[in-house]
Amino acid sequence: MKIYTKTGDEGETGLFSGQRVFKADPLVEAYGTVDELTAVLGVALAHGLAKPVVLAVRKLQSLCFELGADLATPLGAGGAGGSVRRMGEEEVRAMEDEMDVLTRELPELRAFILPGGNLGASYLQLARTVCRRAERAAFLASRSAEVNRGALIFLNRVSDFLFLLSRYQNFLVGEREPEWKPTKEG
Repeated sequence: MKIYTKTGDEGETGLFSGQRVFKADPLVEAYGTVDELTAVLGVALAHGLAKPVVLAVRKLQSLCFELGADLATPLGAGGAGGSVRRMGEEEVRAMEDEMDVLTRELPELRAFILPGGNLGASYLQLARTVCRRAERAAFLASRSAEVNRGALIFLNRVSDFLFLLSRYQNFLVGEREPEWKPTKEG
């Protein structure tokens, strides 16, 4: 099978439902940004994450792949849309449970921290910002398409989870988190 199809040469792409949409459609922007998030997570994995963080990030990559399919398939869509896994309360609760475990293991946060420390942790912070952009894009898409609300909530939790994973990575490797200090007093 060839990787190129030429079906997008005129500025359209296909959703899982078979519907053709403009490549700059808000839905495409949303699931495309989730795809970018998945790639940034791959970069983080390539930069020496601690084993518990590696396991969490690999699982998150798979969930993000499914999240992209969810966003690429508006609710009520026909075609292959009926077989798409929808993010929902179960996935959100599982993410919250994992965050609760990490929060108990980490030192209490007493100041704002800047992205940094270990290189892998820094890439996880970058992933967090890409996730926030995906979330904004998905909410924008939800104004014109029937986006699964569970996907929107899940995206919000993922960015929080990535913040904690970055902190956890620094913690596990003994790297100090860079604290934010005002540039000017008063």
